Amino acid sequence: MTGTNRPADRFARREETSRSWPRWPLLVIAAPAAVAVWSGWVGLGAMCGFGLVQPLPGIAAWHLDTAITLPVGVEAYAVYALGTWLAPGTPAAARTFARRSAIGALVLGALGQVVYHLLAAAHATAAPWPVVVLVSCIPVFVLGCAAALTHLLRVPAENVQTFNTEKDPEPAAEIMQTHKDLEPVPVPEPVAVPEPVPVPGAVPRLTAVPDADVTRVLDELGTAASIRAIKAALGCGQPRAKEIQQRIQAS
Repeated sequence: MTGTNRPADRFARREETSRSWPRWPLLVIAAPAAVAVWSGWVGLGAMCGFGLVQPLPGIAAWHLDTAITLPVGVEAYAVYALGTWLAPGTPAAARTFARRSAIGALVLGALGQVVYHLLAAAHATAAPWPVVVLVSCIPVFVLGCAAALTHLLRVPAENVQTFNTEKDPEPAAEIMQTHKDLEPVPVPEPVAVPEPVPVPGAVPRLTAVPDADVTRVLDELGTAASIRAIKAALGCGQPRAKEIQQRIQAS
């Protein structure tokens, strides 16, 4: 591996490139956008019932306009998720969630601006109830997404064993060589089992039918006993009665 292709060199070039680009144009671009977005969300929040509240009644007399929670929550989370998505070194699960939620937050912010300007152009003083329901759920939605993304960023990466190419140049080859050096274990050959030799004149015993049952049938019914008579005498089934009859005929 050449020095120009090492990961450390690539990261160094990337860091050097990122430092070479100034960030002050981003502030110039973001300032008017922030003013427009802030005014749109605050105006929409006022139409949806967001207004002055006293967070600490009986403790502090100051009031807070809850309409500012919309631009702070939605747009701040969109920037946070967008930065997590584009930042190098983000875990895969966090990057996927950040990408989806960042796009969703940006789309939600755009829809909020569209709804506000449509209502303002129509000189409306209150938003329709579907808009009120959606806007009321935004803070809870943003809080859940932010908590989930933060949790995914704090989860440690899986402990995957990797090899350093400089210290262990060919670990796989060494493992294969170790397996080759092992002596093969001999496999025993199967032992042939001799077939039983039939004895001349011997009567083959079909099954393990008790001799007492055969003797009983011979004493009570004789050698010409039928299967039905054997079943009635012994109270057995058809297969066993047939076997007893074969034993009697073969004897």
